[in-house]
Amino acid sequence: MSWVSSCHDIAEYADNPEGNFEALWSILDEHYCFFEYKDVDWQEIKERYQKKISPTMTDEELFRVCSDMLMELKDGHTNLSSPFDVSRYWIWEQYPANYDDRLVKEHYLEFDYRTASGIDYRILQNNYGYMYYGSFSSTIGEGNLDNILAYLAASDGLIIDVRDNGGGLLTNVETLVARFVDEKTLAGYISHKTGPGHNEFSEPYPYYIEPAKSRVHYNKPVVVLCNRATFSAANNFVSIMKSIPGVKIIGDTTGGGCGLPFTSELPNGWSIRFSAAPIYDRDGNLTEYGVAPSDGCKTDITETDKLAGKDTILELAFDTLDSMLQNP
Repeated sequence: MSWVSSCHDIAEYADNPEGNFEALWSILDEHYCFFEYKDVDWQEIKERYQKKISPTMTDEELFRVCSDMLMELKDGHTNLSSPFDVSRYWIWEQYPANYDDRLVKEHYLEFDYRTASGIDYRILQNNYGYMYYGSFSSTIGEGNLDNILAYLAASDGLIIDVRDNGGGLLTNVETLVARFVDEKTLAGYISHKTGPGHNEFSEPYPYYIEPAKSRVHYNKPVVVLCNRATFSAANNFVSIMKSIPGVKIIGDTTGGGCGLPFTSELPNGWSIRFSAAPIYDRDGNLTEYGVAPSDGCKTDITETDKLAGKDTILELAFDTLDSMLQNP
């Protein structure tokens, strides 16, 4: 058993407020991967929140203290789950939504689109292809993807919309990206914890995406739309696509979340999910705080456009594709 996988085996703690608090703090202390990156003084945080723990507090009160402590990490992958609530730090709730499903389907897709493997798609009236993929938890079938891209092959350029995509499986990221690369491509690096110390990590090792062999590829200009609710595996997808020639990223900075999550359990049965292994982009940078749009491609949906039935981000995608076609 590797050291990282042993994070599911925790020391014995009493099933009382003090024991559960100590178990939670210790699991994170030994296994969480971003203390140094985020300049978090975890010992100081323990001392501050431990003062709020009492042997007579209710489960609701204990959950609130623990939840507030976890908020200090500012990590959307770190969640404490109880039978009555789930703690969360969802940064996208603080920013403009920048996506309106009804607006897109009514004014651009005209309620006339195809759906396969969790992807809504069609060729728009301006002959640009459009794909909306709402969750990387929806498994992409290779045959389905062949059919989607074969249908979109007649378009002049392609828009891949992953706004409000909260993530899912990295295998689906690899499956989709493989249709836009023609050679083995460095996607980034992954590192794992090798011990309980905050700085005990393996050397980052590279991971690659191989082009899908004997499958339909798309080799025309591509733009990817994202917003603050583009998180986790979707954040990883945007990071990889941004490094591919002929691809532009449009909209708002993604929500981040570049730590691979692991789960452990407290004595009272509550589960704690947290970032345990960092993923770096191909330049060796962490994208925990998000991936920025390409130069000149940052925009928000304006209220004026929305009232007029326009998606400001989608309109910028059209202009960007026009420019990419004119200046290949």
